[in-house]
Amino acid sequence: MSEHQGLNSSPNEWPRTLFYVALLFSTYQIITAAFHPVSSQVLRAGHIGFLLLMVYLCYPLAGKSRPWQPLAWLLGLAGMATFAYQWIFEADLVQRSGDLSTADMVVGIVLMVLIFEAARRVMGIALPIVCGAFLAYGLFGEYMPGDLAHRGYGFDQIINQLAFGTEGFYGTPTYVSATYIFLFILFGAFLEQAGMIRLFTDFAMGMFGHRTGGPAKVSVVSSVLMGTITGSGVANVVTTGQFTIPLMKRFGYKAAFAGGIEATASMGSQIMPPVMGAVAFIMAETINVPFVEVAKAALIPACLYFGSIFWMVHLEAMKHNLKGLPKDQCPSVWEAVKKRWFLLIPLVVLVYLLFSGFTPMFSGTVGLALTAIVILGSAIILRFDSFWLRMAFWVALGVLCAGFFQLGIGVIFGVIAVLVATCWFIKGGRETLRACVFALAEGARHAVPVGIACALVGVIIGIVSLTGIATTFAGYILAVGQDNLFLSLVLTMITCLILGMGIPTIPNYIITSAIAAPALLDLGVPLIVSHMFVFYFGLMADLTPPVALACFAAAPIAKENGMKISLVAVRVAIAGFIVPFMAVYDPALMMQGDSWTATIYMVIKAMFAVGLWGIAVVGYYSAPMAWWERLVAFIAGFSLVLAMPWTDEAGYAIGILLIAQHVWRVRRRTLAAA
Repeated sequence: MSEHQGLNSSPNEWPRTLFYVALLFSTYQIITAAFHPVSSQVLRAGHIGFLLLMVYLCYPLAGKSRPWQPLAWLLGLAGMATFAYQWIFEADLVQRSGDLSTADMVVGIVLMVLIFEAARRVMGIALPIVCGAFLAYGLFGEYMPGDLAHRGYGFDQIINQLAFGTEGFYGTPTYVSATYIFLFILFGAFLEQAGMIRLFTDFAMGMFGHRTGGPAKVSVVSSVLMGTITGSGVANVVTTGQFTIPLMKRFGYKAAFAGGIEATASMGSQIMPPVMGAVAFIMAETINVPFVEVAKAALIPACLYFGSIFWMVHLEAMKHNLKGLPKDQCPSVWEAVKKRWFLLIPLVVLVYLLFSGFTPMFSGTVGLALTAIVILGSAIILRFDSFWLRMAFWVALGVLCAGFFQLGIGVIFGVIAVLVATCWFIKGGRETLRACVFALAEGARHAVPVGIACALVGVIIGIVSLTGIATTFAGYILAVGQDNLFLSLVLTMITCLILGMGIPTIPNYIITSAIAAPALLDLGVPLIVSHMFVFYFGLMADLTPPVALACFAAAPIAKENGMKISLVAVRVAIAGFIVPFMAVYDPALMMQGDSWTATIYMVIKAMFAVGLWGIAVVGYYSAPMAWWERLVAFIAGFSLVLAMPWTDEAGYAIGILLIAQHVWRVRRRTLAAA
């Protein structure tokens, strides 16, 4: 087995050296998050150093062959050397900031080359090409015509900006990756190892498996629940999809539809509070708002997104008369919750902390610690039959949760150490310890593509902040849009979707938020709404052809062409294209208004619009719809989106009349047939 294959397999099958590097990486991140032993700059440098070491030990120069070990170690340790240089010479680097020595230049160039090559190995050539174009602009942009020209910058200035400041490789995305994102990835990895996926799938199966279109509804609901802890769309496709896609196919859904449903539902995890995806944390830091504000703005659109997918699934099932599983074959909801209810404790505490104003870093650290306590504690307490002893343990855990402010992180980690020692000596405890160790390694594995993307897009942030190109680009959008908000929104949407052809969501958001969001701000769109707009369409880019990363991840499971799955996903994800436009025209949909009445009205309007568009796309309501009915439904839904004088009234009137006549026509036909 190659080491490249090892990174994409279970930690059980990893090469030993790689496994230990991953454990060391996670340990470093936990210690720096809990006890803050180093400065922010050194923390970021260490994060990138470990990322580079893992990448070069895992990914070969090309293909899937085994990396040549001497070269792999040379490149990986060179990455770690850049970390050591930042740590050892931190004070000197601060004192001579902007005046680089020869050694500084060498280290900066090595770091830049290593990051570009690591990104190419992990994500392909598209993102390095885009970032390389920005780098070339920084170096040679002074020779460009017109407004695109800048005043000119030397090579040493570019290296200083990218490798020795907080606006390049060590910028905000890397900081967020090294703190919030890594902790939340570990949080999800621990819960997965503990059986949270089984809890979610059993719950979804018990609630919806026996209903009309049950397997597809299970896919949607399980993806919603998974999204609350992982925030990773592709990861959800390859976990829940292994179960839901074959189940949908077995009960009559076409392979492309089954894959499209899973891909669309899984990608929604990035907008589902409380955890959301990595972009949400980067957005909070970029626009300098509490994370809870981002989560609050995303809540209603996320519910509409998943609600629309559920609605489309229901209509498709009704149209093709697709039944669910026999009820006696579905697991019991009560039994599923009864067996693993304790796994919800860390999630509930995490939500409480996030929405109580605590920082994501503190919340993630406490949530991760409590997850470890719950997993290790349950392994101990479940060995005893006494109900009262078990209750005493959970009460003690509750007291610990309530008193962690006074106890401090150090005491909580001391409790974990005691539980680890106890598990070592009890029957079955070592299996639990092994699962926790695997979770640490798995978290490091999931952090690699996210972290490398965050590091490389530092090129874009650094060059944009150095040259001011964002202002120029915003001016072009405004000039083309001619102060027309709708046209500017469409241009921004197209930009996001084009950039999504081979670029992950994180760099997509960073690029568009840097160069397109300012144009929306100039047109009067609120700050958080403008950033959410580009975030949503960066997300949709993972579903749209020709790249459609999530759809191609579902393709081998569904045994169907990824392009066909992508076309279905775009059709199913209609709310993902509608809701952002509605939120721009009325920010109350993202709870940015002054009145709850306005928010409630917008929710009702959005639900009706999404419902009409679903009917138009599927072509079914209570019976198959005529072509003209589908066209009228589309027009009514579009009228509700426009937000112009009388368009809401027209949309409601047309939609209600359409549904009324359709129901009357179907009933008359049924009576005539009888």
